[in-house]
Amino acid sequence: MAEGRSGKPERDTKQVRAERDDERATLGGRVRRYARVGTAVGGLAARLAGNRYLGVEIDRDRHARSLRDALGGLKGPLMKVAQIMSTVPDMLPAEYVAELAHLQSNAPPMGWLFVRRRMATELGPDWQKKFREFGREAAAAASLGQVHRATGHDGADLACKLQYPNMQSAVEADLRQLKLIFALYRRYDPSIDTTDIHKEVAARLREELDYELEAKHIRLYRQMLRGEDGVHVPKPAPALSTRRLLTMSWLDGVNLSTVSEWPVETRNHIAYNLFRAWYVPFYSYGVIHGDPHLGNYSAREDGAINLIDFGCIRIFRSPFVKGVIDLYNALETGDRDLAVSAYETWGFANLSNEVIDTLNLWAEFVYAPLLEDRERLIQDTGGTMYGAQVAGKVHAELRRLGGVKPPREFLLMDRAAIGLGSVFLRLDAHINWHRLFQGLIEDFDVDALEKRQAKALKAAEMEMTD
Repeated sequence: MAEGRSGKPERDTKQVRAERDDERATLGGRVRRYARVGTAVGGLAARLAGNRYLGVEIDRDRHARSLRDALGGLKGPLMKVAQIMSTVPDMLPAEYVAELAHLQSNAPPMGWLFVRRRMATELGPDWQKKFREFGREAAAAASLGQVHRATGHDGADLACKLQYPNMQSAVEADLRQLKLIFALYRRYDPSIDTTDIHKEVAARLREELDYELEAKHIRLYRQMLRGEDGVHVPKPAPALSTRRLLTMSWLDGVNLSTVSEWPVETRNHIAYNLFRAWYVPFYSYGVIHGDPHLGNYSAREDGAINLIDFGCIRIFRSPFVKGVIDLYNALETGDRDLAVSAYETWGFANLSNEVIDTLNLWAEFVYAPLLEDRERLIQDTGGTMYGAQVAGKVHAELRRLGGVKPPREFLLMDRAAIGLGSVFLRLDAHINWHRLFQGLIEDFDVDALEKRQAKALKAAEMEMTD
């Protein structure tokens, strides 16, 4: 490859032309996709509003399937947002949640011609020489990219996550669409002010496009979980990675949707390791993985788990983590003032007594398995949708009281709790959650967390951001 005036390698003419073809194809596709999304979302808003205000009966099952079909083929941020919406109870009616929950890692992959062009863009025209083998078929395809299995020259099994073309402009365009969706939702249901939720989703989605940042996240998690024998984290391969290509070690495992017939002891062990994988980083380092859907980890036959996606990571300051523990202690001891202090620490403002009582209903549900010193299911109240029943009550009460504005930091914490709770239900896991939780918080100290967090971030070459 020749060098340009800047001294950097000059890209091959065919390579540049291929990028332009991809760009034109993507832009043309986006016009069609917004026609589909606009129809689906507009129909959703109109039908739900008609149902709420006019009592118009609608076939929610059929319309929900149409919405899933429209979003499922987009391969972009709106599909990612649909995944988020599907894990937050009562954000949408149950029929829509059930359909959107299918949007995991089953989007149809791009073909080999696309892969060759994209790999050449990232690693140069001789990219295939950098691998001993490279699989033509995608091993997995998701909302922002797809994964190919490869073998390095040293014989190492590798996973190459390749971002779809022009995703940055897709993110910005889709975030504008999302703002419209939230505005429509707010007009006919004022119980939840989504202003800060949109800001949080926007920040996390923009971060997910940066695979160099995700490589840092992986290094961070390798450090935070180095003492967890039941949790495996891949190793990045920097020489084979760029901002839009992330290469890491391949981890063998199976999707958790396939383990329902495994022995209960193994399923309990999987649940134990998932709990540790999510909450050791949070209570020891102030870091949460905000994307607990089934496509982001896999299970091994011995009950160990593999974490395989690190795009959606949130770092919290120590007072927020303390607030989570304070609320637990408040519920355990009946200390109302401590509960109010915890909510205010998180960023809730202008809380009336009735709103506090309503928030406590939700908190009592989320913390319930942690407060009982016995082996139990994560949800004892029945039903297959984790939190759906109590969320409906909370939502209706907040609507009556004029609504509440959740702080942006609250979104991923709530999503992690609900997403993991849904997985624990699927596993039918019986665990003493109380003792598991107590083992994480018994030595909690704000100053110690801040020191560990600073050291871990420095080692991963990261900085604390809001």
